[in-house]
Amino acid sequence: MKEKLRPHGLSLALFGFFIIFQLGLSGVGQRHYNQEQIQHGQPTVGYLEYVASAGFLEATMENWESEFLQMFAYVLLTAFLFQKGSAESKNPDQPEAVDRDPRQSREKKDAPWPVRRGGIVLKIYENSLALALFLLFLISFMLHAIGGASEYSDQQIAHGAQAVTVFQYMGTAQFWFESLQNWQSEFFSIAILVVLSIFLRQKGSPESKPVDSPHSMTGHE
Repeated sequence: MKEKLRPHGLSLALFGFFIIFQLGLSGVGQRHYNQEQIQHGQPTVGYLEYVASAGFLEATMENWESEFLQMFAYVLLTAFLFQKGSAESKNPDQPEAVDRDPRQSREKKDAPWPVRRGGIVLKIYENSLALALFLLFLISFMLHAIGGASEYSDQQIAHGAQAVTVFQYMGTAQFWFESLQNWQSEFFSIAILVVLSIFLRQKGSPESKPVDSPHSMTGHE
């Protein structure tokens, strides 16, 4: 069993942390929501009802959208831009394996099917990581808007105002405040990683240069 799990340890650990923290978020979120309901003389809700609520959807998706936006932008930008000395960057002065033209490998038996197929299929496949991350960003962005619009409308009605549509909610300052407060932190954190990897090291991590490498070395080799 250990031999089967070891090759997948990183993804298993990350998804494990995700489940733990998501359960924690839902539990604490329900408690916080019910405390506010009690303060306003409103009925409390059960755990499953809270998890299915617009408020929980909005709280979750506004974070997911920023993560997927950051990853999409990072994958795309690192294909074209460089940072001298960073382990997170390609070397601007020499060719990298990731820039190799896959069309020269069509005859390789172990090449992915889109590479052997070629044409438009390959064109999509060679950009599929960025495309997938952008699609996940769009989905979470819209789910944030849908959940936020429902919750915002409930607040509006409670104060004697009218409910709003999803697109009306997307035009409010609240929607963009929720988004931008997460977007700025994501880009700031990845920028810090790019710069710190120039000078600092973590032995054994592929996100770091070898400990004995000079600060001027770019990439991992």
